Amino acid sequence: MTHSASANSEHNACNITSASAPASEKPVKRMTAGERAGIPPRRMDFEFADNTQRYWYRNSPFLTTFWSTLSALFPEGETFFVDSVRNYRKDITDPLLKDQITGFIGQEAMHSKEHKAFNDLAEKHGLPAGKLDKELGVLLRFARRTLPKKHQLAVTVALEHYTAILAEQLLRDPSHQANIQDPEALKLWMWHALEENEHKVVAYDVYRQVGGGYLHRILTMLVVTLFFFAVVGSGHLRLLAADRKLFDIKGNLKGFWYLWGPRGLFPKLLPQYLDFFRPGFHPSQHDTVQLLDDWREKMLRPGGMLADQIKLRSAG
Repeated sequence: MTHSASANSEHNACNITSASAPASEKPVKRMTAGERAGIPPRRMDFEFADNTQRYWYRNSPFLTTFWSTLSALFPEGETFFVDSVRNYRKDITDPLLKDQITGFIGQEAMHSKEHKAFNDLAEKHGLPAGKLDKELGVLLRFARRTLPKKHQLAVTVALEHYTAILAEQLLRDPSHQANIQDPEALKLWMWHALEENEHKVVAYDVYRQVGGGYLHRILTMLVVTLFFFAVVGSGHLRLLAADRKLFDIKGNLKGFWYLWGPRGLFPKLLPQYLDFFRPGFHPSQHDTVQLLDDWREKMLRPGGMLADQIKLRSAG
């Protein structure tokens, strides 16, 4: 199963003009591979002012440093995702999936670039985001040297499931969005969430096309889950310590409850996380077609959230 191109209203807007219209009046627009697949890489240049609010998520040191930890891990993490999928691009014969791979690579490369800019802001606030990213890079380079390529792809499939369900939650939850109190940070996270769901099937479909099986997939997810919580948890503690908030017991408990309490953000994601372990699971079963259409309209229309800085990358 592949991503539905009909879900992409931006894609439709870029379609070749009707054959009934004279070519002299409406020249044909060349589409990139990513656009054809409904996964258009969008070039962004977010600028985060030096005076950006320090605690931009809910005015909470605990929560801001948590999301900053995730951001710190994206540049090296997204590069690993790209490499693990690119390893198999030459083996894929399905034209749509080949186009989707190109769109996936373009989107993830742009995510790495923009989160590096966001991480520079964290550094200005005294948080060692760059150091966390470099250390993850060492771990992932070791994984590239020691793990078979199919294992690397399975790791990407597992982590892409995490990013897809986290991103979908952000797109669906207005209170979650309202907690991101800096307008430029909100643009970054909403753009990233949109694109994570646009390309959420790609690594999974490549994995299936090259013979990846169920048992390998779920065992990898179990191992990845342990590493994910260890890396994110230790990184979060380090950012809290750098921010001199490690022993802010009241604030940290409040933030922890917001994330992990019975009605917190992450317990709400448990059913979607567990879906991954069903034998017949596919990412498209988490239906985000209308959700993405709605958010493309909100973000990309004239006057929308990203309208003044969006440009389609000419890559394909």
